Amino acid sequence: MPEQAVVPRPAPPATAGPAARAGGGRQVWRELGAAGRIRAVYREGDPAAGVRAGELGAVLADVDARHSVGTTLAVCVQLATAVPLLTLSPGPGPAAGALAAAREGRSVTALAATDRGSGSDLTALETEVVIEDDQLVLTGTKRWITNATQADQLVVLARHRPGRHFTCFTWVLVPATAPGVSVEPADTDLFAGSGTGHLTFDRVRLPRTQLLGRPGRGLAGFAAHIAVERLAGALWGVALCRRVLAETRDFLQRRTVADRPLWERDSVQQRYASCLLAAHQLRALTRELAHRVTDRHDTTAAALLKSASGTTVPRVLDACAQLQGAEGFAAGGVQRLRTEAALFGIGGGTTEVVLSVVAGGAGPLLDGLTADVPEAGRHDDP
Repeated sequence: MPEQAVVPRPAPPATAGPAARAGGGRQVWRELGAAGRIRAVYREGDPAAGVRAGELGAVLADVDARHSVGTTLAVCVQLATAVPLLTLSPGPGPAAGALAAAREGRSVTALAATDRGSGSDLTALETEVVIEDDQLVLTGTKRWITNATQADQLVVLARHRPGRHFTCFTWVLVPATAPGVSVEPADTDLFAGSGTGHLTFDRVRLPRTQLLGRPGRGLAGFAAHIAVERLAGALWGVALCRRVLAETRDFLQRRTVADRPLWERDSVQQRYASCLLAAHQLRALTRELAHRVTDRHDTTAAALLKSASGTTVPRVLDACAQLQGAEGFAAGGVQRLRTEAALFGIGGGTTEVVLSVVAGGAGPLLDGLTADVPEAGRHDDP
């Protein structure tokens, strides 16, 4: 038999380098604080004043470029939701101290909203806080909480009275070391650096000053801040797609079959181009809607962004994983990243849930489908 040609195999893309993505969420958060980048995300350095979409996107892109999906998740949830919720109790007190430490990167804050069994249906949560004259008593369980195992304080959503009305829920600031608080790491080998775990509160007694905001305002505050988290997810999604697409293109240009780079095959280019198009569509939508979220906490705009990122990111990473072939199964490769990217369609509300929100705003959204072209400089460009 004639000797078969040896097909040169390029090294796996940069996605596969775990050493280049070292560093847990707590360490990275501390570094961001020391560099002043946490404060820079917020207008005038104040989380109560809202986020600057451009800086938020830049921080998430930088963290994504150097660290794991789990670490970026740990940073994203804090910047967009957990830290801003600490502003619900202005003035001196426990929240002010926690906020000051968080902005400087000296403490990590976990957002504990999702209950055992209730998932996205927050009005069905069972975690309960009894509000007495001089103390609070917190009981319940929270599941799949980002930063749970590395947090200094927990921002916990609990019901203070029976019922599903939005006024039945309240935020409580809980020190992670308070008696009665127990933490269990989640049983998964995904999302390294995120500190994901489960929390149990066994009649945790706290001073009444640990209430965040007024009783009954829990879901109202959450709705505003989850909108920003959904914007953050879209910003991160654009950065992640861009990174993986760049790595995949480099791989395809170096990988040859019959002395011809895979990149030169029409079918490969067409599949790749469809992903590039999807990533640009997500970026365009993010640029268009960012100011509506940062300025008005527009929940419909946020749902559009969440559903777009929840469908675009998995689609792009699925295609890139296929294009990279067997190399994608290398340790820390794109196949693992593809699995973790399913988070974009689940965390912060499943795609199906947020699409229902989009449908609820169909009237104004239809009115917005006009042919006008925005003037240059109109957007808060992320």
